[in-house]
Amino acid sequence: MPLKFFLKLYARLIGLTFLVLLLCAALFTGINSVRSQFWNERFPEPLMRWLVDAPAPFLQYHWLQPLYDFQVSAPGDLSLSSVTLERLGYDQVVARNSSIGQQVLVQDADGSVLSLRFRDTYRDVTEAISLIVRQHLDQAGPGGLDERVAWLEEAFRVSLSRVASLDSVPDSEVLERVSERGLSLYQQNAREPASVLIRLEDGSLVNLTMPKPFDPWAWPVVLLLAVVSGGILALVLYLALRAVDNNLRAVESVAVRIARGEMGARVDAGDSKLVSRLAAAFNGMAEHIQRLVGVQREMIHAVSHELRTPVARIRFGVQMIEGASTPEALHKQLDGIDGDIQELDELIDEILTYARLEQGGPVFALQEVSVTDIVRQVVGEQQLIRPNLTIVARIDDESERWGVSDVEPRYIHRAIQNLVGNAGRYANGTVEVCCHFDEDNCRVDVEDDGPGIPEEDWEKVFTAFARLDDSRTRTSGGYGLGLSIVRRILYWHGGQAFVSRSDALGGARFSLVWPRKKPVDAIV
Repeated sequence: MPLKFFLKLYARLIGLTFLVLLLCAALFTGINSVRSQFWNERFPEPLMRWLVDAPAPFLQYHWLQPLYDFQVSAPGDLSLSSVTLERLGYDQVVARNSSIGQQVLVQDADGSVLSLRFRDTYRDVTEAISLIVRQHLDQAGPGGLDERVAWLEEAFRVSLSRVASLDSVPDSEVLERVSERGLSLYQQNAREPASVLIRLEDGSLVNLTMPKPFDPWAWPVVLLLAVVSGGILALVLYLALRAVDNNLRAVESVAVRIARGEMGARVDAGDSKLVSRLAAAFNGMAEHIQRLVGVQREMIHAVSHELRTPVARIRFGVQMIEGASTPEALHKQLDGIDGDIQELDELIDEILTYARLEQGGPVFALQEVSVTDIVRQVVGEQQLIRPNLTIVARIDDESERWGVSDVEPRYIHRAIQNLVGNAGRYANGTVEVCCHFDEDNCRVDVEDDGPGIPEEDWEKVFTAFARLDDSRTRTSGGYGLGLSIVRRILYWHGGQAFVSRSDALGGARFSLVWPRKKPVDAIV
């Protein structure tokens, strides 16, 4: 995987995670602001209802005033908003923020507004209820305590229980505070309900348990955040996978079309970076298959044509053998048949070599070999075959210095041999093989003094079974595969073959160019 693509994908993942966290934080804050406001009004509601229903609460519970700023005021004295006044008129408990804590309001039957101010709503309301409970339990007679407990539990929505054994008290510090103040609030942790141990005037202990405090991480909130974040991630994943799926379906569709014979079908990757490499590889494969199919069709057509001539001559020779009247005539016909069979063998070898190179190339075993030695070897072999021609190798000192190259010796020998043999067929008297090597590249030029090749046919000569004349003889026509084999050999060496005009001899100049050093793993 490319580093740039990985970093881009990683950055998008980090950005998506940040956005999800930001959205969850905003959602968490917004939901809990509403929940907190609702809780700040509903939690002290039993206490406020008790005070509204009590006769002369300001006198009866006068000790609330210094503790919680207990006030009984007219609505106009508090500068209340129209919404707050309307809610108070509907007999609702209203909580509003102030500079020193939450102010909780409720309206009584006379239209007066009762207000308490809490710095810590949960602890202050718990302590206020505990003080009221202690006052009323102290006022109850011995026989009416249980009835009073049930009454207070229902009114304040709390749980009251007598402490029969000190083993149920959490620790000694709670008892010390009870002995000092008459009550002690204790809590296991911030999310658990608070309890208050109350000592009555007769010395008995009562335990008051409050409802749970406000929990910002209540399970509905956590579930909502999980659903929202999971939904966003699922949506993003769906959109990403849908794009990938569409591209893969496009590749699948093109593969089906190619299987049906539409060899020109190609994949359009569009803007997708994720599938672009697959599309490029698939299109490259499709082009290679299309070229191979085309080459196969051309080969079948050309081979059937090329085989027809020697087979016809063999058939004719066999017929002539039947009518041969002398040993000399019989020997002549047998020699002709033997030559035709040799021609068939050479043609089959050329066809197999070309097919092997076209269908993906041979397994090259690159070796450090002196190309100048190969050139001299080819020149020497061709000079023996064509003694009537002058075939020379021109290698300067610089080329000799850089003559060692990473090549497959057998195939480079075959390429140079094909060019020299081709030049020898058309040369009038001279063929020159010139080497131009440097630190990076190797170049071999094969020039002749023949008629040359028209410029418009320079590419045509490298086409399989292509010939620029109508000759079908063994001496001049060839099979039309030699130059195609040369070009494919150079292709698998990472180079190229091309033709031009020789400035020195006036005929054709075929050139081979390839990199002098090439890693073995680059050959695929």
